[in-house]
Amino acid sequence: MTEQISATESRIARWWLRVGDLFRRDPAVSGKRWRVKLSLIVLAIILVPMLFVSWYWSREPKPLWVNESPAPGVRVAGFSTVDTLIRVTSTLLDKPGGYLRNDLMPPGWLLDNIPAWEYGVIVQVRDLAKVMRNDYSRSQSQSVEDDDLSEAEPLLNFDASSWILPSTEGEYKKAIGHLVLFRARLIDERSHDAQFYARADNLREWLGVVEKRLGSLTQRLTASVGQTRVNVDLAGERAAEQSTPGQPDVTVKTPWLELDDVFFESRGAAWALIAFMRAAEFDFQDVLRDKNATVSLRQIIRELEASQQPLRSPMVLNGRGFGLFPNHSLVMATYLARANAAVINLRELLSQG
Repeated sequence: MTEQISATESRIARWWLRVGDLFRRDPAVSGKRWRVKLSLIVLAIILVPMLFVSWYWSREPKPLWVNESPAPGVRVAGFSTVDTLIRVTSTLLDKPGGYLRNDLMPPGWLLDNIPAWEYGVIVQVRDLAKVMRNDYSRSQSQSVEDDDLSEAEPLLNFDASSWILPSTEGEYKKAIGHLVLFRARLIDERSHDAQFYARADNLREWLGVVEKRLGSLTQRLTASVGQTRVNVDLAGERAAEQSTPGQPDVTVKTPWLELDDVFFESRGAAWALIAFMRAAEFDFQDVLRDKNATVSLRQIIRELEASQQPLRSPMVLNGRGFGLFPNHSLVMATYLARANAAVINLRELLSQG
């Protein structure tokens, strides 16, 4: 045992001597060459950990599993939606690296994929918060809006890139605080001023916003290859007009440097929508069952889940549609387009008596 310890100590000592030799100036080497050698070593010591941290921070969180009720055997309409909105927003702040979209220092400042992912999540959070304030928590158009929701919604619409005075994280934390207070009042049987109305028309309002978001993302993703499209802006109504004259054909193409940003923004939006759709399945289960629309909602979730498959390529490729290399944007657009079509069908089901 003593011999083994001595051998180990000898190896450690030799290793330290070799490390010291790297930084010891060799008289046989010119001063300029020695400084270059030392600079490269220091640069490697800085860059290697930074690359590892960048990789760790760029990992996307896994889709959330939502909470069905505040306690076993207790069902409160709206709890899943409010609780999921809180958890999704908290994930933006608590994931590895925290909130990166407003970072001004490396490695966060050097990353662009995960900040684009964050923006996709933020847009969905803002949309749901607005619908919750205007529709979910109000029985009719003349109802008074909830105080906590009226405070949380503008806070979530704060500048997503502000880093100081006030910071984006600080404003989002305040919004989370108001949502937590609303959730607490929602599940308190003694409190009657916080309500969540799980009606078909309210669900349709939110799905209408989702439909527009998915449609926009799909168009931006498919524009990765550049297309000349027929202008259909005024199709369907003879008396329709627009502010300025339009061209009969429109050429659309997403700039090459923005392709990966649009791709990861779409992944972020889909990630948030998976959680919100799962929550809607719990909170609107009676409505969905009455309309025989539960399977339609689950199909939307299935398509969105498919868009979260790991990206095996080190970068987002932009090959032609039938070219030699894949086009990741077109693949993502396929899943979102199918989800969007399912959203349209679900809204039609909910509108039927």
